[in-house]
Amino acid sequence: MTTLIESNEHKSLRAAVSAFAQTHPHSLDAEDNTRLWQAAAKLGYIGVNLPEAYGGGGAGITELSLVLEELGAAGNPLLMMIVSPAICGTVIARFGTEEQKREWLPPLADGTRLMAFGITEPDAGSNSHRITTTARRDAATGDWILTGRKVFVSGVDLADATLIVGRTEDARTGKLKPCLFIVPRDAPGFERRAIDMELNAVERQFELTLDDVRLPADALVGDEDAGLLQLFAGLNPERVMTAAFGIGMGRYALSRALEYARERTVWKTPIGAHQAIAHPLAQAHIDLELARLMMQKAAHLYDAGDDVGAGEAANMAKYAAGEACVKAVDQAVHTLGGNGLTREFGLARLITASRVARIAPVSREMILNYVSHQTLGLPKSY
Repeated sequence: MTTLIESNEHKSLRAAVSAFAQTHPHSLDAEDNTRLWQAAAKLGYIGVNLPEAYGGGGAGITELSLVLEELGAAGNPLLMMIVSPAICGTVIARFGTEEQKREWLPPLADGTRLMAFGITEPDAGSNSHRITTTARRDAATGDWILTGRKVFVSGVDLADATLIVGRTEDARTGKLKPCLFIVPRDAPGFERRAIDMELNAVERQFELTLDDVRLPADALVGDEDAGLLQLFAGLNPERVMTAAFGIGMGRYALSRALEYARERTVWKTPIGAHQAIAHPLAQAHIDLELARLMMQKAAHLYDAGDDVGAGEAANMAKYAAGEACVKAVDQAVHTLGGNGLTREFGLARLITASRVARIAPVSREMILNYVSHQTLGLPKSY
């Protein structure tokens, strides 16, 4: 029942975040975005999912996804919430050493430090088993030496470090056994190049090069032989949070369309009175609500410790939210007609941004593959 009806605490949190977000107008200015991040962190929103013992709110992905959804619904999505507290914070909280937790969790929770996440490679997109970023030990010192490339890494210029997914030198063949390393932004041999994106967002995308980056032994998060468990400890929250990002964006677009449809009068009544306008907007609302239900289910399963169940639900939630977001944005723009493409109404930029919810962090086609194989038991074609 908890996945269907929000508790009074969650309703109060949703209302508080919504009110807070309304006081911060949407801006593509980096300094405005930083101020919003800091203000949200001061209120405990950024680190709501991190352990209380390390300065967090002691809640879970359920609460963090709620925060991101409401920020997005007000036109103020904070993309790095998906990365810094949800992926990196969760991985360190679950698998980090006590020293790593003390060093990173408090500043991640209070917003004074950010961490990026690098997994995608030029030749290893959806097929993470082809990751070639390699970590080898220096027998003389015990240091790790990382070599490889990553692409489409968000916010590296804003982050103090990047959590890099690699594989040990003796595990480059066979099943993937990912290793996760905290790489400081100023580490020698760690270079970044901004990717020229046709995407209107504060957070930029980067290609990373690791050229014999030397890291101390304690840069490794978790066990080098832990396999996929510790990787998906971050990827499942990422999918839930991407769903929240998409639902929030879709709600924002829909709200702008509803305002317009209630006021815009061409004949005798506002255009929202016509079913050709009203019904598609109603359908968009229904799709967003359905996506939210699956997102809440995924978040609750994850917070309950059901990693397998959360994996299935998180993939479905991300798929549903991506589809609902794109449709809501498209219908919102269409409702406004020519005005939907003007800067004044701020919807045109969402046409490109909404595609992110379909593409990243995993494409809808790969989610359909997952459901086909893992849920329905159908054979693989690859």
